[in-house]
Amino acid sequence: MTQMNPKGRLVINLAEEFRHLPRAPIVEAVIDIRSHAAGTFEEAAVRQFLEPRLDGYEYLDTQRAVQHELTFEVTKPPRQMFKDLGLKGLRFRSADQKSIAQFNRDGFIHSRLEPYSDWTSFSGEGLRLWEIFKELVQPVEINRIGLRFISRIELPLSVARLEDYIKPAPETPRDLELPFVGFMHHDTLAVPGYPYAINLIRTIQPPQAETRANSGLILDIDVFTTQGFEIEETGLARILEEMRWLKNKAFFGSVTEKALEAFQ
Repeated sequence: MTQMNPKGRLVINLAEEFRHLPRAPIVEAVIDIRSHAAGTFEEAAVRQFLEPRLDGYEYLDTQRAVQHELTFEVTKPPRQMFKDLGLKGLRFRSADQKSIAQFNRDGFIHSRLEPYSDWTSFSGEGLRLWEIFKELVQPVEINRIGLRFISRIELPLSVARLEDYIKPAPETPRDLELPFVGFMHHDTLAVPGYPYAINLIRTIQPPQAETRANSGLILDIDVFTTQGFEIEETGLARILEEMRWLKNKAFFGSVTEKALEAFQ
């Protein structure tokens, strides 16, 4: 049960221990920090700065910002125009090809694909890469911090009862109890007393022909900040810990015991 203090503020208990899942269903974990570069951001200089500092990573690609315009005239067919807005950022990939570090003009992203090891390793690497980004762009403010975990629960071919795997489960209209082929449910939750909010998306992923995988129940949890922070005032490690607590509460409060048994 969610605990509130007398002033209506949510109690985030960082000492709370959550159930360990040796085979956690996490398919991607992301730390996303939006913060604009204070000075110039040129590809050659950025790459020259980053490569010696990113031990264990190799250059993957360069991304550019593009503006797409579509114009219509009565007597002419539609015309498409693409405007190059300049360098967006550079991406680097770890030796095992499971981690991506993206250094953008307007922020930094650290993502990890499955298998996800543990929070200490994931967050520690994210904080290390963030320090490199800070040294590179010298930002003065963080505009947004996001912590996103996408989990996939494989569903048996014969599954007909989503309530065996997720709670609350979607329901059919009254007097029309037909099996679900798909559904998508999106909630946005406020966090009283904290500058956080949670996007919670639940949906079904169709069978994947290329991998022969069954349908999957997707649980996409994105915890994000609702205000900016001065760099000097930011206790980023603690913010991420609080966001992780919220993510765990959202995850364990959304899946059933039967679903969890598969990840032991």
